[in-house]
Amino acid sequence: QVQLVESGGGLVQAGGSLRLSCAAARVTFSIMTMGWYRQAPGKQREVVATISSDDRIINYADSVKGRFTISRDSAKNTVYLQMNSLKPEDTAVYYCNARSAISFYWGRGTQVTVSS
Repeated sequence: QVQLVESGGGLVQAGGSLRLSCAAARVTFSIMTMGWYRQAPGKQREVVATISSDDRIINYADSVKGRFTISRDSAKNTVYLQMNSLKPEDTAVYYCNARSAISFYWGRGTQVTVSS
């Protein structure tokens, strides 16, 4: 069974930084597009950033451009989200996602809370 395990969430003051990690197991990591999504209370889940299997295509939500950076380490089957200059509106549960042409997986999420 595929596992995506997120870590690195927590409570941080506005302007601070966090680095999220997502370790993938029992999945062919090298062919998966990896992504980070988030869901704030009362809101729909939204995409934050995605990175293609070959690292060539990286996309960010407009709200995080210039502040967040997604990266992946194929040797460790891990995708990261470096979050800088955090704002209270970044508060949400952050979910890792892995997808290919025929499969789609979610992690259980990690809470990020940014205090003002």
